[in-house]
Amino acid sequence: MSTAPSVFLVSSEFRTSRTPTIRGGRLRTIRSNGFSFLNGNLRIMLLRPMVIRAGFNPRRNSFRPSASWMSTSQIASQAFTWGTVVVLPFYTLMVLAPNTKLTKRMMESSAPYVLLGILYAYLLYLSWTPETLRCMFASKYWLPELSGIAKMFSNEMTMASAWIHLLAVDLFAARQVFHDGLKNNVETRHSVSLCLLFCPIGIVTHAVTKVLTKPVKHQH
Repeated sequence: MSTAPSVFLVSSEFRTSRTPTIRGGRLRTIRSNGFSFLNGNLRIMLLRPMVIRAGFNPRRNSFRPSASWMSTSQIASQAFTWGTVVVLPFYTLMVLAPNTKLTKRMMESSAPYVLLGILYAYLLYLSWTPETLRCMFASKYWLPELSGIAKMFSNEMTMASAWIHLLAVDLFAARQVFHDGLKNNVETRHSVSLCLLFCPIGIVTHAVTKVLTKPVKHQH
């Protein structure tokens, strides 16, 4: 935010009971309600400093589009929340109603991945800086280093984009586990649940479940 005075010309009719006058050759200036009036029929009114919003340049006398209506922290927080909300119905259906037609039809849809992909791209655009690549490939061999990745993820917007990335990948893995369970008649609710927050463990759990249920199938 910045401040800048604004000057306007007003006629003598814009007079109050405390209008400045010239008496005895001396100029008397009386300030009232934040205005200053000078002598003559044509008076200069000096307004109190105006608040100039971000995106307006008084020197160029033009507006520039600005996203100042939401801070980067607010955008990151909203993306984090709504991204999580988007995936929860799919996990709920896979766990509570895995064999219904609605669940099978929804798990065939690519809509959640498209939505998450667009949101991820937007957050990546907002979080990208000239330092991003340097943080990602900090070593002399152009390989990621832990210190560089830690520095990169100190930014809220970067963390939000990473969270959306994880949600998309985890949901895709959960869907694969779900479909494999239907194909091989294997219980997947526990594995799908783990995929939400601990995706690698969910995949391993599904593999172990398949191995343990094979002898039972052969006996039947």
